[in-house]
Amino acid sequence: MEELFKTLVKGHVLIKDETTGEILVDCQNAIHYENFSIAIAQSLGAGPLNVTTAPGFFYAMAFGNGGTSVSATGIVTYNPPNNVGISASLYNQTYSKVINNNFAADPDIVNNNIAVNHVTGKAYTDILVTCMLDYGEPADQQAFDNTTDFTGPYVFDELGIVGPTGQLLTHVIFNPIQKSLNRLISISYTVRIQTLTNLQPSS
Repeated sequence: MEELFKTLVKGHVLIKDETTGEILVDCQNAIHYENFSIAIAQSLGAGPLNVTTAPGFFYAMAFGNGGTSVSATGIVTYNPPNNVGISASLYNQTYSKVINNNFAADPDIVNNNIAVNHVTGKAYTDILVTCMLDYGEPADQQAFDNTTDFTGPYVFDELGIVGPTGQLLTHVIFNPIQKSLNRLISISYTVRIQTLTNLQPSS
């Protein structure tokens, strides 16, 4: 599913002579949409195109088990993603892992990291978030992926990217999957920042 997030970017320039008060320039500016998509992605991700000069706003990947309900006959019902309200969160977060390699809390920057990718000439920039759930994590998981209890804490059916203070930035609901000791699970999560040139200012 593609989520269309429209953002209007515009600017205004005012130049005046402070002595006389004369207005010398009073006009709107043009926006470089390609470079602006890079700038937004860098501020969210991990600084300028894989150069770790800024921490970025993407901090951790949160996992939960409240995104679905499974009937006795195996029918899965999916809850809608939580994307409204400043205090929105996962339905039931049970685990999280820091994925921003600019923070000391990231346990493994090789397998848990953020990359900002851009193709020259395109008006979009991708933030690629990579997360690895190793064999031994979570520490109290079951040994094998054979549970019949879909309400277990590590039967994940939702995940999201959260900011440094827990702000939910993205949310996805999916078919339940169990994280167990015999499973090494990798997640590649791409967030595309695309600037649209056809947005019209509000009157």
